[in-house]
Amino acid sequence: MNRWVFAVPLERLGEGEPLRVKADDTQVVMIKVDGVIHAVLNRCPHLGCFMHKGQLSGHLLTCPCHDWVFDIRTGQFTAAPEITIPIFPTKVENGEILIDLGGK
Repeated sequence: MNRWVFAVPLERLGEGEPLRVKADDTQVVMIKVDGVIHAVLNRCPHLGCFMHKGQLSGHLLTCPCHDWVFDIRTGQFTAAPEITIPIFPTKVENGEILIDLGGK
């Protein structure tokens, strides 16, 4: 079941610049890479560190606390794909980015 909620105005999200947003009561990192908007939970599954403070390289986001690297397209930890960070579908309507919290 989909539950689309407002995340951020489209103009606030720059290419390759992680942006921390609160959508409903969920802390999310919004990232635009090659024009595609990605949304991942703003907490590392290991120690709960804030992912928006991490380093972005292409589609790979590195946790700032312990260097775990996640693919923002799939949420998978690159060293152990069975460990994931939640990702959320996104869409743009009327200049606003929405994310689907339906699976949460």
